[in-house]
Amino acid sequence: QVQLVESGGGLVQAGGSLRLSCAASTRTFSAYAMGWFRQGPGKERQFVAVISRSGGSTVYGNSVKGRFSISRDNAKKMVYLEMNSLKPDDTAVYYCAAKSSLGVDATEYPYWGQGTRVTISS
Repeated sequence: QVQLVESGGGLVQAGGSLRLSCAASTRTFSAYAMGWFRQGPGKERQFVAVISRSGGSTVYGNSVKGRFSISRDNAKKMVYLEMNSLKPDDTAVYYCAAKSSLGVDATEYPYWGQGTRVTISS
């Protein structure tokens, strides 16, 4: 069982930056790939980024490539999402999720946090 708690959301102007954090409660954090997803108003849940168990591999969604960066600290059981050059279209609730291997399909993730809201003003 994995419990996930996101933090760091808020209101930021377009062009600004924000860092999201996700704290995991599990004995075996390093056994899980960690993903970030988002769901904007009236939109479906969208893949943002995923990082492998060791942190050696990352995959990004096309809409955030070059602007967002995912990282993890296995000793602290934390995963982060550094978001730069933010746009109004990045407005969404951002969710942290865990699964046993890399993946971009939200339906494959069994563990989810409650989400943290990010609002980008124009």
